[in-house]
Amino acid sequence: MNLLRLKIKSNLLFFIAFAFTNFISAQKSEDSNHNLIAKGAVLIKLSDQYSFTEGPAVDKKGDIYFTDQPNNRIMKWSVDGELSVFMENAGRANGLYFDHEGNLLACADEKNEIWKIDQNKNTTVLVNNFEGKRLNGPNDLWVDAKGGIYFTDPFYKRDYWMHTTKEIEKECVYYLSPDKSKIINVDNDLVKPNGIIGTSDGKTLFVADIGANKTYSYTINSDGSLDKKMLFTESGSDGMTRDEAGNIYLTGKGVTVFNPKGEKIAHIDVPEPWTANVCFGGKKRKTLFITASKSVYTMEMNVRGMK
Repeated sequence: MNLLRLKIKSNLLFFIAFAFTNFISAQKSEDSNHNLIAKGAVLIKLSDQYSFTEGPAVDKKGDIYFTDQPNNRIMKWSVDGELSVFMENAGRANGLYFDHEGNLLACADEKNEIWKIDQNKNTTVLVNNFEGKRLNGPNDLWVDAKGGIYFTDPFYKRDYWMHTTKEIEKECVYYLSPDKSKIINVDNDLVKPNGIIGTSDGKTLFVADIGANKTYSYTINSDGSLDKKMLFTESGSDGMTRDEAGNIYLTGKGVTVFNPKGEKIAHIDVPEPWTANVCFGGKKRKTLFITASKSVYTMEMNVRGMK
C-alpha cells in the first residue's frame, strides 16, 4: 500500500511539474508576442482577391510592393492603406527588393531572370544565366550596402515553362557583384534555398533551406563570398525578414519569430493554408505586412523593420 501511494504521489508531482513548465513556457511565448506586437493590435486582412501572394518589398516611403504571381502582376500597398496594381506582365515576378537607387528588383520567374524595374516601369534583365546555363528559377533576393545582390535559385517546375529539366543540377545561392559584371556561386550545398535576408551592417547573411527545413547564417566576406556557415535554427522558411532588434521572422505556417540566438520567441497565427512571405512597412516601418495564399494581412508592431 505504501509503495502504491508513493508511486501515485510521484506521478502526481511529475504531472504538476510538467504542467507548470508548460504554463511558464506558454507564458513566456505570450509575453514575447506582447513585447513584439503593439498593444491591442490584431491581424487585419486587407484583401483576399488574389491567386497567390508573394515577395513583399518596402520602398523609402514605406509603401509595400508584392506579387500576385499566378496573375503575373505586381501590386502596391501605400502607407495610406490603398491597394492598387503597380505593373501587369511582370515576368511572373516572385521575390522583390528595392536597390539603393529606388529601382525595384524582381525574381522574374517566367524566363528564370532577375529584372531591374525603374520608376517608369522600364525593365532591364540583370541576370539570366550562370556560366552559360539557364538558372533554375530565382526566388528571393537581398541587396547589400555595396549594391551587390544575393539571390536564391531553387527549382520549382512551372506550368508556363517550355523546359521540364534543370540545366544547373544543384540549387544554389548566388551573388551578383555591385557593378553587375560578375556572378559567383556562394553556396552549392543546400537542398532548396528559398528565403534570404542580410543584416544592416552587411556582415551576416541568413538563408532558409526550405528543402532541409533549416535556416543558416553566414559571415559575408569583402568580395561577397560567404564563410562560417552555421545552423541558425531547425526551421526552414519561404520568405523572411528582420527587425531592428535582430529578430528573424520566418514563414510557412503563420509567422514565427526567432531571436538573434536562433531561439523561438513568438508566433503569429495566420488563418491561411500557407504564409509565403513577410516584411515591415508603413510610415514608421512598424507595420508587419504578410502575404499568405490568396490574401494579404497587416499587424502593427512595437518594433521597426531593420534599416
